[in-house]
Amino acid sequence: MPPETEWLNQLIAALQAAQVGLLRLLGALGLAQPLDGQPAWPFALRLSGENLLIDLGQARRLGWALAVLALAALLVLLAAFWRRGRWYLLATVPLLLLAAPWPEARVLLVPATPASFHRSPTGFSAQAIAQGRTLYAQHCLACHGADGRGQGPLAAAQPVWPPNFAGPLLWRRADGDLWWHVLHGVRGRSGQATMAGFADRLDAGQVWALIDFMKAQGAGQALRAAGFWPQPVGLPDVAVQCAGQGVRPLRSWSGQRVRVVAQGQGTVREDPRLVTVLLRPSAGSASASAAPAAFDCVATDDAAWQAFALITGSDALAGTQLLADRDGWARARSAPGQSGWSEDDLLCRTEGTPRAPPGRAPADGLSALIAAMDAEPVRYVKGGFVH
Repeated sequence: MPPETEWLNQLIAALQAAQVGLLRLLGALGLAQPLDGQPAWPFALRLSGENLLIDLGQARRLGWALAVLALAALLVLLAAFWRRGRWYLLATVPLLLLAAPWPEARVLLVPATPASFHRSPTGFSAQAIAQGRTLYAQHCLACHGADGRGQGPLAAAQPVWPPNFAGPLLWRRADGDLWWHVLHGVRGRSGQATMAGFADRLDAGQVWALIDFMKAQGAGQALRAAGFWPQPVGLPDVAVQCAGQGVRPLRSWSGQRVRVVAQGQGTVREDPRLVTVLLRPSAGSASASAAPAAFDCVATDDAAWQAFALITGSDALAGTQLLADRDGWARARSAPGQSGWSEDDLLCRTEGTPRAPPGRAPADGLSALIAAMDAEPVRYVKGGFVH
């Protein structure tokens, strides 16, 4: 990982953790009112990780300012035990605070919503994505377009042009803020309404499903345009049936690598390093619990088939394979008819990391791909660096 990425990721993660911890404390003390089953952020502003991502100079200033604050706190602590030099230490503290390179407030602080730190209850499930697809067609397509790029038939009539969901918007904005703005609308800097709210037409759960669909659609469109996922994409969750076991969710394999194979032409070999799941649509399928020997489990679900086609931006999913790491992030794709794996199949990588040189795939391309995934895990911070 580039050094800038590493320390900035840690800084943004620390800011996020501090704010979430404060909100939980306020909720436990009864000082934060509940909203949709979660404590509401009671302040008009919050610390902005997404702005620090854009303005690296301000991020450095914040990092140094926090270091100065830590030093000042240490001096105060030492003054409590060192009586002879107490006043020298205490006199140094305000000088340090005055000399600290504080970041600009307009960059560090941004307007917050009561739902800024809300988390989606859907689990990015295939059923939620399918529900969101229907809602999107009913309420959003006219402005945002069928592909989510903001080119709908009514886009030109809006106060501002609708955003492109294939870009970084959905990943740089907090999920809770997206949820709030869909319900209550968006206003520009002048106070003019730029998007109407849907609180009179959609309930809270429907909005979460709508956000899941927009993320899945944005991932697929980004893959079509760039050939890789610029933001991390999780596997859509679906119920799977495993031999000798009951039905379980796909996300339950936390800590294990998962390979999802869309039913189609091609040979799949058993691999003990992976949990291999056969995905197939309901139409024409045999018993939902039956699966070839090479597969550990099977998922027979039309909604899941459509969700996986959506995140891969594929019109023909059959034969496609997706490989997820131990944290559930989809990392690589094998196209239908492709023979073997190689590092070039890695679609979730740090921006700027070179692809494997063209040529013949190595004899054990899957091992090389797994090694590359393990060597560069996804470091995901909402509003911050990813991959």
